Amino acid sequence: MNTNAISRLFGRFASHSFPRWFQRIINRVYVRIFAIDLSDFAPAESYPTLNALFTRKLACQRKVDSSKDSLISPSDSLITEQGVVASNLALQIKGMSYPIDEFLGIQAGEADGFSYINLYLSPSDYHRYHAPCDMEIVEARYFGGELLPVNFPSLRKNSNLFVRNERVVLVAHTPHNTRIYFVAVGALNVGKMIFHFDPRINTNATPNARDIYTYETPISVKKGDELGHFQMGSTIVLVMQDSSLESSIDQKVCFGERIARVGV
Repeated sequence: MNTNAISRLFGRFASHSFPRWFQRIINRVYVRIFAIDLSDFAPAESYPTLNALFTRKLACQRKVDSSKDSLISPSDSLITEQGVVASNLALQIKGMSYPIDEFLGIQAGEADGFSYINLYLSPSDYHRYHAPCDMEIVEARYFGGELLPVNFPSLRKNSNLFVRNERVVLVAHTPHNTRIYFVAVGALNVGKMIFHFDPRINTNATPNARDIYTYETPISVKKGDELGHFQMGSTIVLVMQDSSLESSIDQKVCFGERIARVGV
């Protein structure tokens, strides 16, 4: 059975509402196994399905860096790699590069000089993602593909993992008139990637799909606005023009924290 089918099956299990007493046990076991901190969220027993626990909303408002030139972390995540695109290559992990043109669906060399940052969401993390800055979204690109794990062992083992995996690429402009790509990368057990602004984006549905949604009137989102969520842990890659990174590899970041400056 391939990883896409496994992920669909797991998605059905996670979305099923078991008898309340049994669902409480499932939720508590999951919280204990992954040492999930629920201090910012509703208690484990309040979620009717495992998927509801995965995609939990914040119960309290997060502070978002409001500086005009700041780019915030779109999620609670771990920075696993970052750098500058050179000769059409970026790193999925140290020693493992991949072609950024295939990843984003652009021309070779088009993103040379852009900064990139990889943000890994573990099974214990908050799974909703937010706008890293004020953005005008002009296009969404869905690339169907595999659903390989995106943890460290898999990143070191599988070449071109980010290109092989399912992903949704948001193409947007910042108030500084620079370009930014927000990429949600699917992974094992990520049955769906949800984007609130366009329900047509339907992931893990059609093998090798190449769907492009163009917005003649750009979709305006403000920094910190919720864009959508993963239905399990995965990775977000930000690729940014004219930006300066202010974070470090292996740094744990929370949604709302400043990780870079844009328009510099």
